[in-house]
Amino acid sequence: MKETVKPRGKPLSGEEMKQVCHVVARPQVKYAWAVGVAMSHFLAGLKQGKILGRTCVQCERILVPPRMFCERCYRTTDEWVELPGTGVIETFSISYIDTDANRIKEPIFVGVLAFDGAPPHSGIMHYFGEVSQDAIHIGMPVEPVWKPGGERVGAITDIKYFRPREGARPSSNSKRRKRG
Repeated sequence: MKETVKPRGKPLSGEEMKQVCHVVARPQVKYAWAVGVAMSHFLAGLKQGKILGRTCVQCERILVPPRMFCERCYRTTDEWVELPGTGVIETFSISYIDTDANRIKEPIFVGVLAFDGAPPHSGIMHYFGEVSQDAIHIGMPVEPVWKPGGERVGAITDIKYFRPREGARPSSNSKRRKRG
């Protein structure tokens, strides 16, 4: 015959359970975060109104955003180079939702641009401005619109947006967006 073991102690009341299960802790945590050598230098360049990249002489290319090693040949990149800041739109989206997820009547344009002097498909994502929904297209030459020097903080938002480059001809691989 099996003997029944009686649990020790007493059941907790609802109030006692709250005291045991609901512990409020407010740890004093101090931390630091670094973007690394390459991105730190890139962001410092943005504060000065410069687009910086790193060269890889083995692959014969400029890496933007910069990296301290080449992901193709796995070697340390060679030197810093300043790019003109101009480029072309590689892809874009037309959004009727703003950055706070609110519906908007006038669209915003966001996409990826490749910088002149850097290889295609290695650019950055950013906003496009001073362009209409009918005019924006893949291959459109663009240039940065910078915040005033005193307002720059060393962030990608030091560039307000990229606008169509005046007097530039569309690149030979330019494709107009087809309308519906």
